Amino acid sequence: MLLFHASLNIIQDPDLHYGRKNADFGQGFYMTPDKEFAYRWARETVDNKCIVNIYSLDTENLKVKNFTRDEEWFNYIYKNRHGKQDNLDADVIIGPIANDIIYDTLGITTSGFLNETEAMQLLMIGPEYVQVVIKSEKAKGNLKWLSSEELSSDVVKKYSELKKIEQNKFQELFAKELDKMS
Repeated sequence: MLLFHASLNIIQDPDLHYGRKNADFGQGFYMTPDKEFAYRWARETVDNKCIVNIYSLDTENLKVKNFTRDEEWFNYIYKNRHGKQDNLDADVIIGPIANDIIYDTLGITTSGFLNETEAMQLLMIGPEYVQVVIKSEKAKGNLKWLSSEELSSDVVKKYSELKKIEQNKFQELFAKELDKMS
């Protein structure tokens, strides 16, 4: 499986414990099989260029959990985003990225404004991008860094603009769905 990770650095040896514990699929090293999606998340700073690292992952002999946008996925993300213990027995997790308003959706749900079914409906709208998370040292051993690509400022700007357009369309869809529920 070919995977991509946008960063400010070349990352040949990922640290599984560097990232946030309260990310969608808990702590681990996050990548995507969608190169263009990695470009959308590329950012550069004054001192650093954006790098897209390219890897191959051999999932043979690994415990792989594949999620789809469903209740199990929602509950797993909900638990992780709330800092609960991650007890899922998997070396690799593959599944949809929760959209950027998941915090709002979860907040609306826990406040009692929406029930879980309605919250799930909101999380189903918009584009579906896939993330692949390496959760164990065993999986990290099956991950091979292939190369890296430095993105030009023009490319970063182009994909940043595409991301903004996509987010605006998503916000409109989200607002329409929320209006139908109230």
